[in-house]
Amino acid sequence: MAIYEYRCDQDGLFEVTRPLGTAPELATCSVCGREARRVFSVGMVKRGSNSALVAAMDHAEKSRHEPDVVTSVPSSSAGKRTLSMTPDLWQLPRP
Repeated sequence: MAIYEYRCDQDGLFEVTRPLGTAPELATCSVCGREARRVFSVGMVKRGSNSALVAAMDHAEKSRHEPDVVTSVPSSSAGKRTLSMTPDLWQLPRP
């Protein structure tokens, strides 16, 4: 089953649960009875099982309206990552 979102001009967003791929373009609003258009939104494939992913998505959603304020330059070691090269890459010229 999938959750589909619809937007009623009078009452706003509401959700309808239907089998995957069977949602019509229009649905009846459960509050006022008017027809509402389907809204396409990003689907959530996994919920809760990967807490780091959920935390990153929550942070991204929050930063859309409340951006993080940076008060200082990050330390030089904060962005460094060590990459292990495969033997095929050892032969490439280095800059």
